[in-house]
Amino acid sequence: MSPFCHCHVYQMCLPFTFRAKTTDTMGIMRKAWVYKRKNTKGWWVGWYEGGKKRAKALPGKVLAKHFCQIKDAPLNSDVFTGAVNADWHQMVEGYRQAKQVEGLRGASIHEAMLALGHFERLVGPDSSKRINQNVLDRFILDRGNEVTRTTLNKDIRNLNAFLNWAVKNRFIASGLEVKKIKVAQKPVRALTPQQVRGLLSTVSKYPPLRLKVLLAVTTGLRRGDIEAIRIGDIHFDRNPITPHNRQAGKAMSERPIPEQIMTELSNHVTKLPDGQERLFNDRFSPKKWEKIRKTIGLPELKFHDLRKTFASLLAQRGVSTAVPQRLLEHSSPQLTNEVYTNVDPVLRQAISQLPVADRLYDSSPGCAEDRGLFSVPHDLAPCRRQMWPAPDVVPSKGRFDWAERDGVQRNRALS
Repeated sequence: MSPFCHCHVYQMCLPFTFRAKTTDTMGIMRKAWVYKRKNTKGWWVGWYEGGKKRAKALPGKVLAKHFCQIKDAPLNSDVFTGAVNADWHQMVEGYRQAKQVEGLRGASIHEAMLALGHFERLVGPDSSKRINQNVLDRFILDRGNEVTRTTLNKDIRNLNAFLNWAVKNRFIASGLEVKKIKVAQKPVRALTPQQVRGLLSTVSKYPPLRLKVLLAVTTGLRRGDIEAIRIGDIHFDRNPITPHNRQAGKAMSERPIPEQIMTELSNHVTKLPDGQERLFNDRFSPKKWEKIRKTIGLPELKFHDLRKTFASLLAQRGVSTAVPQRLLEHSSPQLTNEVYTNVDPVLRQAISQLPVADRLYDSSPGCAEDRGLFSVPHDLAPCRRQMWPAPDVVPSKGRFDWAERDGVQRNRALS
């Protein structure tokens, strides 16, 4: 005990004078707040991070409050170290609003909500603590009895996205995973050049549809993206086109267009009425397409198969997979090869280049026994005669007598 500063040592220096931090209350709570600026549209969310004030603008107050709740979890990561129990419906609503903040389209959000609805119907979790690996596995088994494996994989993809969001916001523990089901690879349905010419000849009576088919085969665009093309997206001086992805709601990279197709586009634009911004003003007719595909003898042809035809024709001409992957805007070359590329003509072309006729058939008079599909090639036949004895030659004294073998062959030739 110090005789000089007993009071100060007792109150300030000893470690037990400080309150110990627990795993649930480490550090100081940091919160985000919602406010509105003068003469400025929208609402703002403010918070302190790294000793600096941050802010983010949002269009509405509801989205601002939701973003504020989302921001509280990462700001207090040292305070809340465990999972927080939350109501299931509250989690689903929070996930939907989070996707709206990210800018996802209504169709993508609707598909995600359908997957979560099936999860609630089959498993019925009432809170985040009910979600564990056994519950996820049971959902996969029950849902797999209702739909195909392809549809099941879509639900699994949406469910994994929801789980990642829940882990990030500390609603569930990390480590939960749902793997996709293996699906048997289906043959890619793509048209041959002759079938493409037949299709163009059949749709020639419908000029707008013919131009849509030309764009699909030469650019690989989806039908929705083709119908969303505006005249301002076409650069007639440089022959590219800058379409917009209707699913993602963003502009795509420039796509080069052949000069012949650009001429078709120019002729089509000159016939449009003044003031029209869209390249196509008509809607796709399923009945008309049904009639066309029956006429050309392809009753199961879909318009999306023209996109696969584009990738297949590039592959058949030896173009690298990286080119159609970039033009189709795929995330991986595996998706381009397995789903969108028909490599059967490429394989047949590669096999046809083998010198089958030159190496598997021998026309020399002394090698009649070597003829056939599985015979030894002509340049290897002498090696076979030296390595293998004749069938009717019997080895003498435990080993093969080469002189005796040669004598038997000479007798055959003389006879």
